[in-house]
Amino acid sequence: MEPLSFVKYEGAGNDFLVVDAPSERFISPERAVALCDRHFGVGGDGVLLVLPASDPAARARMVVLNADGSRPEMCGNGLRCVALHLARRDKATRASYVLETDAGTRSADVERNGVSAQITQGMGRGQLGGVRRFAVKGVEREFLLVDMGNPHAVTFGAPLTEAELDVVGPAFSATQPQGANVEIVTPVEGRMEVLVWERGVGRTLACGTGAAGVAVAAAATGLTRFGEPVEVRLPGGSLYVTVEQGSLAATMRGPARWVFSGQVGA
Repeated sequence: MEPLSFVKYEGAGNDFLVVDAPSERFISPERAVALCDRHFGVGGDGVLLVLPASDPAARARMVVLNADGSRPEMCGNGLRCVALHLARRDKATRASYVLETDAGTRSADVERNGVSAQITQGMGRGQLGGVRRFAVKGVEREFLLVDMGNPHAVTFGAPLTEAELDVVGPAFSATQPQGANVEIVTPVEGRMEVLVWERGVGRTLACGTGAAGVAVAAAATGLTRFGEPVEVRLPGGSLYVTVEQGSLAATMRGPARWVFSGQVGA
């Protein structure tokens, strides 16, 4: 097996190995697991494959492999990392890209300053899937299901520590046919404080689609206003999401940063 070149990026603490790849099979799920191992590999929340686009109007295609080797439909923080990667390759300080994902095409407007960038990205339309009740610390809580191209379950006001979320997250996810990312939200004046557990990864410092799902759920339930940016504060930093009334289309603004480039042997 040939040595693999990669570039490490992070977006709000969500960290990835970005790999320019000729095909989706360039990295197997097993190798993705090995690469993401934080003790015996490079370490990361996932591997992002940057592939040639099938649509001439798109700049590239992004395929995501989670730390457990599974393939989610979409990754919001990963999309920003790929957009920054392309801007660095293109030597562009400002760029607008259309990127293909397993959840459809997404836009990304990049404002780059050296190795970091602020990126405004289209997150697609949120779809509300009803409410599921689930016991949290012996109390029945309502989880609002939101699809952002991948499934999320959002609950407001459930007092959970990170360690407790490590138990509740996978337990709730196991009740859903395709699993679900779980967001525990504490509304604070002017912002949403969020802890997130991601299927295929575990608890992470941030989740872009999760932040969008939280914003959609908050607007739909009247906690925030449509058409105005809401700060979603995650352990890794803040993302700003605006949700359109009616369509529930979400737009997000947030950071991405190059960390280092490297090569790993077979």
